[in-house]
Amino acid sequence: MKDIIVIVGPTGVGKTKLSIELAKKLDAEIINGDSVAIYKRLDIGSAKPTLEEMDGIFHHLIDIRDVTSEYSVFDYQKDVRRLIEDISSRGKRIIIVGGTGLYIKAALYDYTFTPSKSISRNYDNLGNEEIIAKIKEYQDDVDIHINNRKRLVRLLNKLENEEEITNNKDKLLYPCKVIGLTTDRDYLYERINKRVEVMLENGLLNEINSLKEFYDNSRILNSGIGYKEFYDYLFGSKDFETVKEEIKQDSRRYAKRQYTFFKHQFDTNWFDVDFKDFNNTINEVYEFVSK
Repeated sequence: MKDIIVIVGPTGVGKTKLSIELAKKLDAEIINGDSVAIYKRLDIGSAKPTLEEMDGIFHHLIDIRDVTSEYSVFDYQKDVRRLIEDISSRGKRIIIVGGTGLYIKAALYDYTFTPSKSISRNYDNLGNEEIIAKIKEYQDDVDIHINNRKRLVRLLNKLENEEEITNNKDKLLYPCKVIGLTTDRDYLYERINKRVEVMLENGLLNEINSLKEFYDNSRILNSGIGYKEFYDYLFGSKDFETVKEEIKQDSRRYAKRQYTFFKHQFDTNWFDVDFKDFNNTINEVYEFVSK
C-alpha cells in the first residue's frame, strides 16, 4: 500500500483546498476527517466543501448522518478502515483531511474500543451543580450554562456512555505521511475571525434557524462549534452579537487545541502556508509526498 496522505492543522488554514489539489495530482480519493461535516444540513458552520469546490474529486464520510443521529469515534474508525481497504484495492491513493485529531488517530493507530453502553439517565437525584461536577470528572471545561439542565443531562449521559479506549498510541497501522499546515498565530486568528463573518454573510443564521427543532435531540448541534453557541440565542436571551463573538473565540481556542494535538500525537511534517500564492504550498507539499 502506498502512503496514506493525512492533512491536518487548525481551522481556517487551507486544508480542504490543499487536499483537493493533491487529489488531482495523485489520483486520490478524500476521506473527511472533520466530525461535524459527517452530518447532513451542517454545511456553512462546518465549512463543508461544496460540490463546486470538490471539483470532481470523490469525498467520503460527508453527509452520512442526520443531525439527530449518533456517530462516535468508534463508528469513524470502522468506516475509515473499511474505506482504506476499498480505495487501496482499486489502486487509488488515499487522502484523509480534517481537524478532528482523535477521530483520525483512532482510525490510523492501534485504538481498541469496548462496546458502548446505551443507558439514558435523568439524574433526578442530582442538582445542576452536582451534574457539572460529574462532567468535570471527564473534561475540564463545561461550556453550558448552569441553568440549562437539559443540555447538562445530555452531556453527562454522553460522557458516561462513551466507549472506553485502550490503545497503543505509538503503533501506526498504515503507512502514512502526515502534513501539517501552519501560519503565524495572529494572522491565523484574523483569518478565523473573517471566516466567521463570511459564514454569517453566506447564511449561517438561516441554517441555524432551519435546525432549531432538532436542538433538543441532537448531540452535534449542542457540541459543534458554530452551532452550539446559538442554543441560548434560539431558546434564551443571548443576543446575536454575543453569539458571533463566542463563535470566533471558540474557533480560536479550538485552533490552539488542534495545534497541541497534532504536534504531540502525530509525526507531523509542518509547512508554512503561502496565502499570497497558495500554489507554492501545493507544489511544496506535492514534492514532499512524491518522494
